[in-house]
Amino acid sequence: MIRTVVEDDRYEPDPAVRNTNDLITRQHVFFLFDYVGTPTLTHVLPLLKYYERERIVNVAPLTGADPQRQPPYDRYVFNIRASYREETQALVDYLYGQGYRRIGFFGQADAFGKTGEVATAGALAKHGLKLVETVSYRRGTLFDADFRPQVEILRSSGVDAIVAFAVYDAWAAFIRDARLAGWQAPIANVSNAGASELLEKLLVCSRRVNRDLLSGVIGSAVVPAPSQLEYPLVAKFRAGMPLESRSFVALEGWLNATVVCEALRRMRPNGSREDFAAALESLDGWDPGLGLKLTFSPACHQGLHKVWLARASQTGWIPLDPAAATK
Repeated sequence: MIRTVVEDDRYEPDPAVRNTNDLITRQHVFFLFDYVGTPTLTHVLPLLKYYERERIVNVAPLTGADPQRQPPYDRYVFNIRASYREETQALVDYLYGQGYRRIGFFGQADAFGKTGEVATAGALAKHGLKLVETVSYRRGTLFDADFRPQVEILRSSGVDAIVAFAVYDAWAAFIRDARLAGWQAPIANVSNAGASELLEKLLVCSRRVNRDLLSGVIGSAVVPAPSQLEYPLVAKFRAGMPLESRSFVALEGWLNATVVCEALRRMRPNGSREDFAAALESLDGWDPGLGLKLTFSPACHQGLHKVWLARASQTGWIPLDPAAATK
């Protein structure tokens, strides 16, 4: 039997640390699962090292940042999703292939945004390019905020496409203000943005202003679109989830739970936390239903490297040609 304990850190580092300490020391959870966000997980990592005698691991955080993928913290975290570097490279490669050369960056003013800026600069360097301009916003900024200054800075710098590391409220507001200013430059964001929430906000706003605000909006994802039934994992997800819950984030959660359940099945009865980590490491070569094999092993805690791309439309997210995504 599996019992879940849910804590809300409000996407803030200090509550994330307090919650994690409580989960380990007072609630004695078997493992940590599905943490959301770079600024939160980054602050939790030293705590995992501090409690290494407890043999507790953090499985499937919803962040593609580097710290938990590098020593000394990589041993305490099992990442299923592709990294932000891989997502950003896919977005930059796509924009470059479409002919865009003057690329700017829009990001959250914290570890999440800085990770994205560094990743974007690295992806551009592989094409012999540099970031033209960078703008940011404060974490927690809502949809009713004014992003016209950021739009004007990028636009006046001659930027012809934007890579964004922003959550849905800020991403949607930036898109709104860019499109209402008549600027149609492509705006591409990574998976943690909240694609379903972004679409909902922009559809409502589009109807209100009587303009299509979704043109040129691109997103990367670490799972297929929930409409892609050619993947067995997606078919099972759609059969098990109500229509209103079929989002990219929910599908990623389904993937993560699928991997965890397979590891639990492989454990001996009443196994220890150490047995659970070993079971996860035994999944090397196992396909969770995506036509892809996990690469977990004692030497590697990075499960998948695949990135999918999609464009926003009035009818939902439409997968881009497979040639535009990584293998």
